Amino acid sequence: MRAADKAASNQKDVDERTRRKNAAKQARDLMERKSDSMPVVASPDGPRQIRVVDAELVDPSPTGGIVEVLQQGYLLRLIVGRQLAQQYAASVLGLLWSYIQPAMRFAVYFFVFGVILKTHQGVPNFALRLFTAMVFVHYFTETWNGGTRSIWQNSNLVLKMRVPREIFPVAAMLVSVYHTGPQVLLLIVCCVIVGWHFSLGAIGAGLIGIAILVTFSMAMALFFSALNVLYRDFQNIVQTIMQFIHFLVPMMYSYSVVAELGKSHPLLYQGYMANPLAEAVLLMQKLFWAPTVSDQSLLKPMFPSDLISRGLITLGVCVVLLYLSQKFFSRLESKFPENL
Repeated sequence: MRAADKAASNQKDVDERTRRKNAAKQARDLMERKSDSMPVVASPDGPRQIRVVDAELVDPSPTGGIVEVLQQGYLLRLIVGRQLAQQYAASVLGLLWSYIQPAMRFAVYFFVFGVILKTHQGVPNFALRLFTAMVFVHYFTETWNGGTRSIWQNSNLVLKMRVPREIFPVAAMLVSVYHTGPQVLLLIVCCVIVGWHFSLGAIGAGLIGIAILVTFSMAMALFFSALNVLYRDFQNIVQTIMQFIHFLVPMMYSYSVVAELGKSHPLLYQGYMANPLAEAVLLMQKLFWAPTVSDQSLLKPMFPSDLISRGLITLGVCVVLLYLSQKFFSRLESKFPENL
């Protein structure tokens, strides 16, 4: 019985090998017939052309910096819209949170410093002066904080899209403008109601102040966004500094307090006034708050005598700082992919 089964198995193997050989022979015969039916093309005459490209290798990543960002307005609008959508996803109040928090901070500051500590004495329209400083300090802190986190939060786009990476800090600044814009409109309405009047000097001071705010906040956003990719500690450092930044500008107290301190501590005074944000706040108060004061003689101790000249110098320093921050960002940009 076993011998019969073994013989049958051997016969089955022989039949399988025979079938494979026949199939291979049929395939070879078919290929020979097809090759005979293919037309024969004569070889082309003449010298053989060889294409040589004489050009430099170009880095595929964009290198245009902020200038290239401003040239891609459509993409910039998309990224700003994306950041706003992420910020207010699953939120009931949405954009209102951007106004509730500053309003609560304003109420606390006004009550503590205006009512309890009575720092408003001798300062006309103290609430308007406080609100002016709060609006523009809020713009700066939101730009700095959002710009510092921007590259890390958009790591997927940074790794997958060919975009100038400066577009993310710039988008963070535009998000801050979106949040601060209605507050500025409210500030303008309050100034008109209180009695703001046109002043060419105030307009000039305001333009310098806005330029300082934009250049300084953008420089800080670029510089710290690059550092935050390498070391995540910097976003916590920025958050810590922002806890004290409201006390480093003439907001709850007037400039006259700082000037009085400068008489006995000139180095502290110069260090305080070297802060571009403090200079910008004074310039914006010159634009919005100062024209609402009926007795202009009260304003003399509220502003430094060299406010405009110091503001122009500060603006020049901020422009240089923005240039250096852009160079620093470009230098570290090549390390972003390996750290994200």
